[in-house]
Formats: sequence, C-alpha cells, structure tokens
Amino acid sequence: MNTIAWQQSRSLGFSYTKAGIILTSLVLILMAVGIWAVGVGAVSISFKEVGCILLNELGWVNTHFSEQQALILTVIRLPRVLMGMLVGAVLGITGASMQGLFRNPLADPGLIGISSGASLFAVGMIVLELKVIQELNGLAGLYGMSFVAFFGACLTTILVYQLSKVEGKAVVTTMLLAGIAVNALSGAITGLMTYMANDAQLRTIQFWGLGSLGGASWDALKVATPLCLVPLVFVPRLGKALNAFALGESQAEHLGINPVRLKNQVIVLTTLGVGVSVALCGAIGFVGLIIPHIIRLLTGADHRLVLPASALLGAIVLTLADLVSRTIVAPAELPIGIVTAMLGTPVFIWILIKNRNQ
Repeated sequence: MNTIAWQQSRSLGFSYTKAGIILTSLVLILMAVGIWAVGVGAVSISFKEVGCILLNELGWVNTHFSEQQALILTVIRLPRVLMGMLVGAVLGITGASMQGLFRNPLADPGLIGISSGASLFAVGMIVLELKVIQELNGLAGLYGMSFVAFFGACLTTILVYQLSKVEGKAVVTTMLLAGIAVNALSGAITGLMTYMANDAQLRTIQFWGLGSLGGASWDALKVATPLCLVPLVFVPRLGKALNAFALGESQAEHLGINPVRLKNQVIVLTTLGVGVSVALCGAIGFVGLIIPHIIRLLTGADHRLVLPASALLGAIVLTLADLVSRTIVAPAELPIGIVTAMLGTPVFIWILIKNRNQ
C-alpha cells in the first residue's frame, strides 16, 4: 500500500518542497490581506496603528492610536475579517472536496442542496413568521436564523443522500440528479414565499440571499469557529482517498479505500461547514466553484495540496471580496454575493475557453 501511494504521488507530480512553498506563500498573502483589510474603511487605520492596537489588546500598553480606531478595529472590522477568512476557507475546501467526490470540476457544495435548503428555511422563517419559529428565535436569540438555516441544510442533504441510494449504497451520479431535483424544488418554494413577502421582508430576503458579513461579531465567531474547524481539520486528511477515488470506485477499493465511508465523510463535513457558513452569512456563490479550479491550474490535481491550498485561497478571495463590498458604495454596503459573482464569472468563462478543447 505504501508503494502504491508513493507511485501515485510521483504520477501526480507531488513534491513536499513545492507544496510547502505554495502553502507558506498563501499563508503570508492571507496575513497581509487580513492586515490590509482591517485598516481600510471610512476611518483609516495604518499598518503601524493596527499593530499598536493589537499589541495593546494583548497587554502591551501603547497610545499611538485613537480610542475610535481601537473600537472600530476590535469590535467591527477584526471579527468581520476573521469571519470572512473562516467562511472563505470552508467554502474553498468543501468545493474542492465535492469536485473530487463527483469527479466533476463543475461540482460545488450547492449541488447537493446545502445552500438551497438553508435558504428555503431561512426565507420561511422571515416570511411565514410561524409561532414555532418565533419561539425558537426567542430561545436562540440572535442565532434563530442560523439554527433554522443550518437545520434546512442538513435536512435537504439527508433527503438527497437517501434518494441517491441504490441497493443501500449512495451512487454519485444519482446523487447529482437528486441534488438537481431538490434544488429545483427548494428554489420553487423559496420563490413562492418571496412572492408572498411584504416590502420589508423582501429587503431582508434579498440581502441575506446574496450574502453578507455585516452580521459578523465575536459572539458569531464563537459559534462558527468550532463548527467550521471540523471540516478544515478533517477534510485535508481525505486527500489520498480522493486521489484514489478519482480513478473510479472499483479501483479505489483495490487500493484499500472504502468508497461508502469516503462519500459519507465528504458529505457530512461539507454539510456541516457550508451549512454553518450559509446560516451565518447567507448564500455566497462561486467561491467553492472557482477557487479549486485556480488551485489546480497552479499546483496540479493532487488533493493533498489542492484541499489546504483551496482553503487558504478561499479565505484570501472572500476577505478581498468583503473589502470591496463594504467600500465600493460606502457608506452603503454591496451584498458580497454580487462581488463574488462579478469576480468569479469572468474567471470561470476564461477557464471554460482555455479548456474547451481538452
């Protein structure tokens, strides 16, 4: 088995030195982008002032900044930037894992109903204002929307998974078709509820449906971080298995991989990460679709590198997209889903044109 894995690594052109250089470079870029993002806004905060504020929070007394700057950075911008990094990393790595599972570069987490299920239940909470949901919202406080949206993501994913089973085993192609059907049904019901909504509800639905990091806070990070860290930690460990799975299910079994367990792991981890992300920040498109494409163009197809690199690049891209969304029409805020779509669509079209003859 070790010989097979070694030969597979060579065939994919895997180099630990190259991987280390790429991942280290992405980490450094992410740190630079994060420091830049927390300093840009209506109140400008220089790099030196950012450092002084952070050191002051750690106990190093420093006065080379104003109290207003400290409050804006620590209460508003820092949790928002950290949330963007966290959600971007989850969307990037789960997009890469779904493309590996389906062996299809057009796959993304929304393909199996995660995003549409979360949106459906969130819109239902906004429009129908059911008594049960109102009580749930009161019980869960500010996290009522998040809880309901996450529950919807889990429910639709379970439905797709059950529909895809043939003789007790989930079939990837059937899962794809079931996901299309469930997405269509969820979209139709969501459209019906949107039609029933009043003006105030429509504004809420539109802004939430296009995604926003405006609700980021330290409390939200306390909820999101432990849940999002689960896929960020465990999905990269599936890199070798996804490499074998790319050869086909029967070949993967000969290499000692359990395809059923691999499918279950990818689906559960993706549902957890994307469900929480959509629940807290709304539906943010194109990140899980485009980021793995870019990484594969830069590094090759080995999932041992593609998965962690997709997480880092996803964090970078979403942090930059959020920076654009909150500054381009200031003092208003542009939904981040519009920014990611405007950035992602040209890249996706370029990739299609580049690879259409292959």
